[in-house]
Amino acid sequence: MDYVSASVGFRVRKALRYVHLYGVRRALVKIRGQFHMRRSYEALPENHVRNATGAHVGLIGCGNYSFSVIAHYLRKNHGTVIRACMDTNLNRAASMFEHYRASYYTDDASELIQDPRIDLLFIASNHASHAEYAIDALNAGKDVHIEKPHAVSMDQLRRLCRAAQQSTGRIVSIGFNRPGSTIGLRIRELLDREDGTMMQNWFIAGHEIEPDHWYFRDEEGGRILGNLCHWTDLSFQTTPAERRYPIRITPTRSVKSDCDIAVSYVFGDGSIAAITFSAKGHAFEGVKERYAAHRGNTLLAMDDFQRLVADQGSKKTVLSLAKRDHGHERSIVNSYRLSRDKNTPSHPIDYIWNTGRLFLATKLALDESRVVVVEAFDAAHDLTTT
Repeated sequence: MDYVSASVGFRVRKALRYVHLYGVRRALVKIRGQFHMRRSYEALPENHVRNATGAHVGLIGCGNYSFSVIAHYLRKNHGTVIRACMDTNLNRAASMFEHYRASYYTDDASELIQDPRIDLLFIASNHASHAEYAIDALNAGKDVHIEKPHAVSMDQLRRLCRAAQQSTGRIVSIGFNRPGSTIGLRIRELLDREDGTMMQNWFIAGHEIEPDHWYFRDEEGGRILGNLCHWTDLSFQTTPAERRYPIRITPTRSVKSDCDIAVSYVFGDGSIAAITFSAKGHAFEGVKERYAAHRGNTLLAMDDFQRLVADQGSKKTVLSLAKRDHGHERSIVNSYRLSRDKNTPSHPIDYIWNTGRLFLATKLALDESRVVVVEAFDAAHDLTTT
């Protein structure tokens, strides 16, 4: 929905709700992000006008998420570290360049990839380009943070994992933010204390988007790869690693394969996860998420990564946050710090493969309305098969 073109009353209510959910500072940058997306210059600003000594980060893709999340949290935590902004839409690249006082802007990603003063690239462009930019960056000796999804095909996933495997000492971070949120970490902690199989259930009310939205282009992977991958990854990470495989995926769909769908997963130990994704109308507060889980004596209920209720036998605890926290800040800052401190390993190859393989298999199951079974990563086979 185009909030900028909405009525004054709607915009005021939306701004106030943002403040309530995220606080004043975060609300302001989210509002600015809406105007950033519409900015159009009669004459583009002068380029290459600054040369900040400590600027060493490149941004590929200057959409709303990059403006209001990635760049915002980089500046908040680390100052003026953005050296270059790239987008195929030069107006957006220039707008990001001006607002965050970068050194230059461009519509050519190779300028950032070949820039010797850039050692870390945040990739948040259109989905089909994520893996391609990341592979080129890794081959050029850069660290990369790749926003979801990190691949839109098995060929891309395989080539990305090969590039990561061959890039000794390089950091590869995947931008799934929810597992690292305050409540996401607490969920893992509580469930890991219990033994046995578990039940997980997600209900997500996502935004309705126009039929001609770029998400729906064949090469971009639709909403399974653009949205649902958040919750396939969450279900994957929450299930104990030694018990995950094989994973049986069973789809339920109506007319479309990626809107108004349900999908269930049976993991190797018999644990079950179910995800329901509804895309009808516009939720005023943005994406709405409800989660329930049961393992051993622990029963969890979570709303929008702001409130978590845990029943553990006769004990009930409530974690209620003042502001909604999806883990964006921790995800961005962690990628930056990993790049600066090479003593901490990045995401391992098997995780990059397994979480990507799961959402790609989920798309296949829904597209073809059939059960799909996924096996565990086998580097000797999976990275050599063409």
